[in-house]
Amino acid sequence: MAAAPTLAPAAPDTAVVVPPAPARSPGYYVRQRLWANRPAVAGLGFIIMCAVVALLGYWILPDPSPDANNGLVQLQKQPPGFTATLRQVPDPSAPPPGNLLQVWLHGRPPQVKDALSASGAPQATSSKQQTITRTYWLGTDKAGRDELSRLLLGTRISLGIGLVAVLISLALGVVVGALAGYFGGWLDSVLLGLMTVVWSIPGIMLVIAISLALDSKGVWVSFVAVGLTMWVDVARVVRGQVLGLRSATFIEAGRVLGLPTSRLIFAHLLPNLRGPLIVLATSNFAAAILLEAGLSFLGLGVQPPAPSWGLMVKEGYDLLGTQAGLWLTLLPGLAISLLVLSFNLLGNGLRDAFDPKTQLS
Repeated sequence: MAAAPTLAPAAPDTAVVVPPAPARSPGYYVRQRLWANRPAVAGLGFIIMCAVVALLGYWILPDPSPDANNGLVQLQKQPPGFTATLRQVPDPSAPPPGNLLQVWLHGRPPQVKDALSASGAPQATSSKQQTITRTYWLGTDKAGRDELSRLLLGTRISLGIGLVAVLISLALGVVVGALAGYFGGWLDSVLLGLMTVVWSIPGIMLVIAISLALDSKGVWVSFVAVGLTMWVDVARVVRGQVLGLRSATFIEAGRVLGLPTSRLIFAHLLPNLRGPLIVLATSNFAAAILLEAGLSFLGLGVQPPAPSWGLMVKEGYDLLGTQAGLWLTLLPGLAISLLVLSFNLLGNGLRDAFDPKTQLS
């Protein structure tokens, strides 16, 4: 008989060890969801570009004079792309230009006097004069000022007012809303009544009242006035969130451990409101820009010659019916619309990014 074949012992199964997925913080998934939202990223990119323009300020302007206010009456209401030949004469009475910081803050006073050279044959110039050719890419306004320089400088005012308004509204709104929501009772009733009264007053009326109380109109008054009209939105959101969190287990544990109330509110409650507050801040930023533009259009906000976009829309509106009125109204109006749209797109993207139910595509 043939011997039965011997079977080789089966090789033991090799276990495949799968390395555990790296631990990710919640902020990682928020950023991933935000970057996947293309409209929000586009809005963020435009906001960053405007912020860079605002930070560089006078350093990159074709007309770095204070408020970009150096104009020639002979060049008023010229169309975009207009080119002029100017004769420059040194001005001995001009103040010194200052250092880089002073130029960044206030601009560089013109050191020469510009004059429009006559067309035709070239004119003889002295050794102290020089002739330059300047192109006004976006034309000139009714005072002969460079529209591009004033439009770029207006970015600093719009973003500055939005930033200060958001900071003031967050500071007041968070404190009032946290106190009302955490303590409740009569304090909540009083603060809620205050919020209701302020909520019922139109924002423009509040700004007028604040301007009258401060007995002044200008850039900084507009900053403060716009900020003091927007804190109610923040206070109402914070109050509602704190009401839902004050009975949470981690807050009860903090009370049992004897933690002070200020630490419970600012170290444990408010960090959980980071998402809603960021979304609300972007919305308030856009609202502040629109409110400032409306106030400047009515003559209640930034005063001339400061290059506010709302004030520039008003100057163009006064010229409607003329050839120059179209672009002098359209250009600052388009700048306002694009910046507000960018903040709204970013706010929508942040709202979706902070929502844990949002799935990454």
